[in-house]
Amino acid sequence: MSEANAITVDVVSDVVCPWCFIGQKRLDKAVASAGDVDVHIRWRPFQLDPTIPPGGKDRREYMLAKFGSDERIREIHARIEPLGEAEGISFAFDAIKVAPNTLDAHRLIRWAGAAGEAVQNRLVRRLFQLNFEEGVNIGDHAVLVEAARDAGMDASVVATLLPTDADVEAVRTEIATASRMGISGVPCFLLEGKYAVMGAQDVDTLADAIRQVAAAKARGELDKVG
Repeated sequence: MSEANAITVDVVSDVVCPWCFIGQKRLDKAVASAGDVDVHIRWRPFQLDPTIPPGGKDRREYMLAKFGSDERIREIHARIEPLGEAEGISFAFDAIKVAPNTLDAHRLIRWAGAAGEAVQNRLVRRLFQLNFEEGVNIGDHAVLVEAARDAGMDASVVATLLPTDADVEAVRTEIATASRMGISGVPCFLLEGKYAVMGAQDVDTLADAIRQVAAAKARGELDKVG
């Protein structure tokens, strides 16, 4: 495929956001249906709640404080579960015992990006699975090391880096940059750094945006998209 028919999609996302998991599945389908456009995906950090302590919080207590009642929480989960099922996701919300701080997960995703696009994509998918389908605490360093190994990273290097402050400020700076760009909710799909698609849009909307941006890029008219 020619470079003219290649575009980059930066996905601003948090791995504890169920809509981001749904968005990831829909993006995969959109890329597959976007014809001969060569789509390169990069995952960018966002924290739904950076105030959660490093050790995480009891998820039920956290959700009750946020939404007020078990009934309200059940309503929210019941609305999301069938949408996930339609994308092949088996949400297991009741299995999630810890609401983690995701800063370390984002550091790991950043390192995975340095190892290559395919590695980063595998890692992000694994972190979504661990949190939402297996109820595993993705704030736990041991869990992150295993996820790194599953994705094809050097787990020993990750185990050495996680307890340090490596890339903490770099990730926080990226999150602050997203905020300055006006991104207040996720997922946000940023095509060629210019055209934003907000939320977990349907497959056709994402695929159409990919095709439009690729065509505009090929014509040298990217600033006119949208």
